[in-house]
Amino acid sequence: MLARVRKSMEDKEQGFTLIELLVVIIIIGILAAIAIPVFLSQRQKGWDAAVKSDLRNAATAEETYLTEQSTYTDVFADLTAKGFKQSDLGNYKVGNTAIVATSDVGNAYCLTATSKSGTAFFYDSSVGGFTTKCQAPNLK
Repeated sequence: MLARVRKSMEDKEQGFTLIELLVVIIIIGILAAIAIPVFLSQRQKGWDAAVKSDLRNAATAEETYLTEQSTYTDVFADLTAKGFKQSDLGNYKVGNTAIVATSDVGNAYCLTATSKSGTAFFYDSSVGGFTTKCQAPNLK
């Protein structure tokens, strides 16, 4: 009796069928199709967040410069002299200078930067934060 059971177990081939393997491959493909775009959007959000953080820090450096010099500056080197350090240039769009500062003769300033995702950010002192463009009349 045991010999018959053993013989019948030996006769059965064990393994996966082609259909089972194809179903598994299709499921993995569907999961990858969902995960890859989500991952790419997270990278873009990271670039945008780094650029916005840099603009906030540069705004703090502008205010420090104003306190010490009684005017705003549009020279980026002046901001780095006041302690501003920007993040990796890989967060910025290729071909652009990282942050551009423009000032209105001591009255206001605007900081502009474009992240690697292509989104342009403007930090305008006349409104005290991020805007869609520079608001002060003498800022470009």
